Amino acid sequence: MFHMQLKQTSVRYPIEGARRISNYIWGTVMFIGGLGFFLTGLSSYFGFALLPFIHTDTVQFFPQGIVMCFYGTVGCILGAYIWLSVLWNLGEGFNEINLERGYIRIFRWGFPGKHRKIDFQYPIGDVEGIRLDLQEGFTNRRALYLKLRGNREIPLTRVGQPITIQELETQAAELAKLLQVSIEGL
Repeated sequence: MFHMQLKQTSVRYPIEGARRISNYIWGTVMFIGGLGFFLTGLSSYFGFALLPFIHTDTVQFFPQGIVMCFYGTVGCILGAYIWLSVLWNLGEGFNEINLERGYIRIFRWGFPGKHRKIDFQYPIGDVEGIRLDLQEGFTNRRALYLKLRGNREIPLTRVGQPITIQELETQAAELAKLLQVSIEGL
């Protein structure tokens, strides 16, 4: 969500990371499904069932067993990746506007390593406007961008975050009023 927390002359908008119910569900489904495929492929190689509730006597190792091992490996890797994203809470952070000091700070958590903290600061004077990106259709895209001098655009909402048009317009109006800039893309 995108709720304001006021502290003197600064406003902070928290950004949700990867710890969402959908990621827990997809990570679990991908990993368990991949493990099932992998064990079924191995069962066809060894000639006996590694999973007692799956009958693999009709599955030949070449070519079905090899293909199932491959898909199982890919499924386990994708499931583990999603779970690691949840564990590291990728994408979590905040957008902060400090009117007293005159800067906008964008902070996110990334992958572990030397550059795990993604932390940018921009002077408020560089802000030219707020841009709404609303594309309806088969794949809806709803995003809010901070337009900076030099044709740079900084995304303020999480990519792929489900958000209503009303919430997005409210956020854009609050930011435009606070920063005293225009809104584009309505």
